This record gives sequence, structure tokens and C-alpha cells, in this order.
Amino acid sequence: MRIDILTLFPEMFQSPFSVGIFKRAIDQKLVSVNTHNIRDYTRDTHHTVDDYAYGGGAGMILKPEPIFEAVESMKSDIYSKEGADALPILLLTPQGRLFTQEVTHELSRYRHIILICGRYEGVDERVRQHLVTDEISIGDYVLSGGELAAMVVVDAVVRLLPGVLGSEASPLDDSHTTGLLEYPQYTRPAAYRGWSVPQVLLSGNHAQIAKWRREWSILRTLERRPELLDKANLSLEEKQLIDGRKQS
Repeated sequence: MRIDILTLFPEMFQSPFSVGIFKRAIDQKLVSVNTHNIRDYTRDTHHTVDDYAYGGGAGMILKPEPIFEAVESMKSDIYSKEGADALPILLLTPQGRLFTQEVTHELSRYRHIILICGRYEGVDERVRQHLVTDEISIGDYVLSGGELAAMVVVDAVVRLLPGVLGSEASPLDDSHTTGLLEYPQYTRPAAYRGWSVPQVLLSGNHAQIAKWRREWSILRTLERRPELLDKANLSLEEKQLIDGRKQS
């Protein structure tokens, strides 16, 4: 996969993408991440990327010209017109659709995505209307810019690419992948300060372990994110488990 990021602050991405599984994925050529300074696509002497809003108001607005030219430059360099038209171009903005694990899986299927990091009071509306294909928000709060949001999106997407994690099964039980939060996890020692690992996990009975994990995923979701259960695919027995816990 190729990921291109348009930003005013490309230096912000140096550290996050140079450690851990992300660095390994880049070294193994499973993903390439390229940052592009929006100022490099300006045409004036001062490399102006923002201006006052028409109609007045506080703050500055990112101009459309350098953003359009940056994206169009990438599209012409890499794809034929037909392929370029299908390229996802994502604007990171508080107004976008909520970034979920479902969206993560959706984006991980593409060969190439472009992320545009908003700044200041936002971007010229013509970028939204005529350039981007989707708008993404990582939560109901406002950041000083889209760079941190882009890091979140990239990290979540890249870990789903084949070969990035040590085991292909690793992401399958992640919180939100199944619509539920993940079950409790334990490792050695089996007893620590008088707290013991649940006996079922030491039994070697894989069917019972799977049942225990499923039940605890449901109960943890009920406790912490009950609204997720409205969309979960639950058996009659599992619904009875929830009802019993609510009544206790």
C-alpha cells in the first residue's frame, strides 16, 4: 500500500513512522508513506497557503490552489486517468464521518490513499466539494490540525495489511472488530500477589476458552460500551446472559 499525506508540518510524522511494527512494515516494503509539504505546491514568493475567510470571521482558511495541485500532481505521476479517478482522497476534519474499525477495514483494501491534513479554521469548501472523496473524523473533539488524526488513521490501517503483524490472527479479536470490546487477557505468572489467572484459560480446553472469551467480550461491552450491543450479532443464550447481568 502507498499512503501520501499532505500537511503543513511533515516533520511531525518522522518519529511515529520510524519505530515498532510501522518501521518494520516500511522496511519490508509492505507500505510506503510519503509526506508532502503543501507549501511546496504554492506559486507565490511567500508560499502562501492560507487567507482570510470571505464574509469575515476569526482564523484563516487553507487555500484551494496548492491542495488541488498537490493531489493532481500525485495522480498524474502514478495512475492513468481511470485509476486516478478511483483513488480515495481523504480530508481529516471534525465534520467527517466517524473513524471506526469498519472504516479501517474498508481503507485497508485500497492500494493507495491520500490524506489531507486540515489546519487553522478549515479548508476552502471547494476542496470538499470537488476534490476529496471522503471526510474522516477520529472523534467528537477538535485538534489543532489533522496531522495527529492522520497518524491514527494510518496506524490503524497499516496494522491490518497482510504481513505487518506477527500473526494474521492478531487483528481478528481486536476490540470493535467483532462489534464487541475485547475479552480480558492474561500472561505468566499464573498467580501474582494472590491474583490468579482464571482456571479455564489454563485448562487447554479450547472450546471452553472460546466460550469464556466470548462471554467476557459481551459482559465488558455491556459494562463499558453498552450501545455497541444494539448492533452485535448475539445468540439467545447471549441475550439471556446480558439480561441476567442487568438484573443482578
